[in-house]
Amino acid sequence: MPVLQRKKKQGNKISLVTLLTGLVSISVALTVTILLISSYQSKKQALINTTLTLNHTSAIKMSHTIDSLIKSMRSSLDYSANLFSNPMSAEEGYSKLELIRHTNNYFNSITVVDETGLVRYVSPASIGTAGKYITTETAKEALAVKKPYISKPYLTVNTKRLIVLISEPIFDKDGIYRGVIAGTIYLHENNILNTIFGSNPTDELDSSFYIVGSDGHLLFHRDTRRIGEDISENQAVRKLIQGKSGYEQMVNLRGETVLSAYVKVPENGWGVVVVSPINVVYEQLNRHLASILLYMLAPFLLLMLVVIWLARRVARPFVSLADLVSKAGREEVQLSEGKQHWNREAELLTRAISYALTDMKKQTDQLAHDARTDPLTGLTNRRTFEATMQQWVEEQASFSVILMDLDRFKSINDNYGHQSGDEVLKHFAQIVSASLRSGDVCCRFGGEEFVALVSHASAEEAYQVAERIRHTLEVSTNPIGQTITVSQGIAHYPSHTDSAEDLLHLADVALYDAKRSGRNRTEIAKG
Repeated sequence: MPVLQRKKKQGNKISLVTLLTGLVSISVALTVTILLISSYQSKKQALINTTLTLNHTSAIKMSHTIDSLIKSMRSSLDYSANLFSNPMSAEEGYSKLELIRHTNNYFNSITVVDETGLVRYVSPASIGTAGKYITTETAKEALAVKKPYISKPYLTVNTKRLIVLISEPIFDKDGIYRGVIAGTIYLHENNILNTIFGSNPTDELDSSFYIVGSDGHLLFHRDTRRIGEDISENQAVRKLIQGKSGYEQMVNLRGETVLSAYVKVPENGWGVVVVSPINVVYEQLNRHLASILLYMLAPFLLLMLVVIWLARRVARPFVSLADLVSKAGREEVQLSEGKQHWNREAELLTRAISYALTDMKKQTDQLAHDARTDPLTGLTNRRTFEATMQQWVEEQASFSVILMDLDRFKSINDNYGHQSGDEVLKHFAQIVSASLRSGDVCCRFGGEEFVALVSHASAEEAYQVAERIRHTLEVSTNPIGQTITVSQGIAHYPSHTDSAEDLLHLADVALYDAKRSGRNRTEIAKG
């Protein structure tokens, strides 16, 4: 073979130095990538949980503050009611109201109304209602109930202010009803809520908060223009109206993902919502990853320098041997898996690299499997479920969603222990898996909640599948030896909705209807 052609072929080969350096670089890069992905996911969940917990703690504290405030306001009005149980002059009544208003600073105005609806005294006098009869339905209702009363936000007739009214009944010494004493909070002006919460206690958490009434209207917000706005459609506010307290990731009315904590005020039915934008978590994650990369940069560069130096030392005898073999007219030996090398060290090195790559692949496969699978039940997790549902929606394939929730699962954990509860979850997962076809998807959605995607099935067909699951669970021999039941909600795409998110919501509503109707039943979404 001509020398020029032989040199040209040799030039197409990868040098041992480049090969070793490249392999080490790939190994390090893959390892770093896996570590970064794992760190990102674990740190993300930790930050979300921490933010939710901190928001919930703040909401609880503010709820307790409001609860104590309302109790104090009611106590002040109740004490003041005793002062006005007997008739007095207008001047004396006005003086007492002025003293009460300026002493506690709870209310923007205080009014005494007799049992006929006539305003006897009012402070401040500039309101101008003294000597007139009340006209608003809210004031009339407060007078009519003859017991402590807190109103929803409403507009006054004279001043056109948005206010909340708190009243206490007045009885004379003989127990005869003599009217009410009412204090008002001007929501759009300086008031007791501004005084206490004007300096946002959640600023250090990059969070914000607001206070809502029992009907979902804003009572306090840093943006005063929004006070009085009806936000009852907000997910957190809906839960407050239902009497629930808690924290979770939600989507607000502007379509933004937020971390919300919501707590009910026991005394008056108001609610406190503390929210943090999800972007706060991602900003912290980015800073976390940047710091990791920064700390790893110097060791990585040092490692690469050492690898290049060692590669040159290791390659030196191989280069000499290659020149010798070339002069003898033999083919150049290539370092590749499965090929026997003439050099024992080269063979051992090839095997070591092969083992390293195999082990790395196993780790990567295991991480990928763990990312798709629920470790307790062996079912797919929520991520796989959402990806599958989104794919089917994009393909416009007909399918149904069955949302399943084990009835009274908390009592199972409380009475039999969490280990038995885990066995129940695995038992139910086996029943669901056995009841579905190979093309269907079932996953553990969280806690005792499971969800199934039944492909090419109408709502009625899915109902038959769900009833089979429900009946099988009810009559099956289970780990606790007691009857276990499940409630289920069904929604169909696209007859119920063409949105994946709405589809899951409709199934959840149907599940709620099943729970509310007595549990151990299956409901199909309406509409």
